[in-house]
Amino acid sequence: MLLDEARASMPLREARLLLCHVLDVSHAGLEAHPECKVSPQDTARYMDLVARRSAGEPVAYLTGHREFYGLDFCVTPAVLIPREETELLVEIALETPARRILDMGAGSGCLAIAVAKHLPQAEVTAVDASAAALDVARENAARHGVVVRFLHGDWFAPIAGERFDLILANPPYVAEGAAHLTQGDVRFEPRRALAAGADGLNDIRRIVAGATGHLAPGGRLYVEQGYDQAMAVESLFAGAGFSAIEQRRDLAGIVRVTGGTLP
Repeated sequence: MLLDEARASMPLREARLLLCHVLDVSHAGLEAHPECKVSPQDTARYMDLVARRSAGEPVAYLTGHREFYGLDFCVTPAVLIPREETELLVEIALETPARRILDMGAGSGCLAIAVAKHLPQAEVTAVDASAAALDVARENAARHGVVVRFLHGDWFAPIAGERFDLILANPPYVAEGAAHLTQGDVRFEPRRALAAGADGLNDIRRIVAGATGHLAPGGRLYVEQGYDQAMAVESLFAGAGFSAIEQRRDLAGIVRVTGGTLP
């Protein structure tokens, strides 16, 4: 009955996720016990979540969780919701194991923590300008039992004088005037984690330019970018003096990441 009521305003998959969250059961558990009675308190809580989702609030913020690279992460409105395309940066890190790795724009910590989980021998540092985001990231690191050095500050400011073998970045890259910033789930996400100037490249420019002073010789930088920014970002890498520039496509076939080596 509850699922039938919710289906009128959202997909069945989302309705099930919210009900599993309220009842603290798995999807399999819900399917195995369809006769399970739901208390009036849980019913009220569930319908409140359904109403909030119907108003556009992201499921990840309603449940407080999102999976990324096979790991469960706590998320709050203080952080960007982890996205599947960012897993490409983890894959790249695993292909080219490095001793010292830097994650620029930690957010929930999903990227740094996934890398640290699979490369326990690496020294992983993550930087974010949001203290609230770093609180979430530290909680996630503790949950997954990994050691990541989290630093608060604006891009390279907290790591003055340090150099790394690999720098990964998933910075804001949406143009300020983009229509989709006023649509769907992104309306509820922190704007500073999404938008970066008129063309969306302000932060990528700073990262590419600044990375040359924080990479060890032969070190590599990889940056996630927007679906239509591949040529512009490639030019930024070339202008900064990077060599062996490469671009990677995500599962949707979009050129999602640009990388290069410091000669």
